[in-house]
Amino acid sequence: MSLILFIEQALNGLQYGVMLFLMAAGLTLVFGVMGLINLAHGSLYMIGAFAAAAVAGATGSFLLALVASLVCAAFAGVLVEFFVIRRLYDRDHLDQVLATFALILIFSEGTRWIFGSFPLFLDKPDWLSGTVMLPFGIEYSLYRLWIILVGLLVAAGLFWMIGRTRIGIRIRAGENDREMIAALGVNISLLYTFVFALGAALAGLAGALIGAIQSVQVGMGEPVLILAFVVIVIGGIGSIKGALVGAILVGLTDTLGRSFLPSFFGLFLEPSSAMSIGASLSSMSIYLLMIGVLLFRPKGLFGGI
Repeated sequence: MSLILFIEQALNGLQYGVMLFLMAAGLTLVFGVMGLINLAHGSLYMIGAFAAAAVAGATGSFLLALVASLVCAAFAGVLVEFFVIRRLYDRDHLDQVLATFALILIFSEGTRWIFGSFPLFLDKPDWLSGTVMLPFGIEYSLYRLWIILVGLLVAAGLFWMIGRTRIGIRIRAGENDREMIAALGVNISLLYTFVFALGAALAGLAGALIGAIQSVQVGMGEPVLILAFVVIVIGGIGSIKGALVGAILVGLTDTLGRSFLPSFFGLFLEPSSAMSIGASLSSMSIYLLMIGVLLFRPKGLFGGI
């Protein structure tokens, strides 16, 4: 294993982790502040990806496509919160799971009806194509490096908003005692709508960014949603810091495991056995990571926003 290959795969893991953070940040905000299990969060990721692909195809502008992903996902989030989620706050988690699972089916069939069953493709702009030379002679994808930068900037913006702004104070207060801040005159319904729309916009942005790497298709959000749940369990439910750290851990563990575990077992076993065991363990690695964290930190690595 060369050092250059390891660094390249670590950067790939970081890029994957940043994308998972954009999904998990909105999910952990919604659960931490609103106490809501939202299985339809992956559908908002899909909506952002389809909106970006459609706008990029119509206008040829990648930046306009990213704006469309944010706006469309946030608008879909507002509609969902107003017409469906608002009726679930005082219901138990089983009702929330059933209702948001129904939303998955509605969004999937609606997207298939509008765009068809064939995947769409979102091309990278010319200014993000190609590679960039990094230290140690590492040639790395400019677009993947840009995703890392965007994700870290979004994370910094979230930390600033939660810790330094009035709306952040209200969000933190809403997580701790929603009845009290409602009694103090805060419009709790409007706050919940804002939090849900923010989470939806982040999911839509994640879908748009990843849409230029893989195809945009119906159902693309559900596998990512499962990983986002793993991230917030590892990081701690309701914690933005935990979502970032957990996402990077999951991204690195998954990427490095898939890249190097088969080779590691190849040192001791026959090639066919090494590939089989390495592939099996690499697919299990993030869940083994989650089990390891929960054994020592049952509430995750961090608690609270």
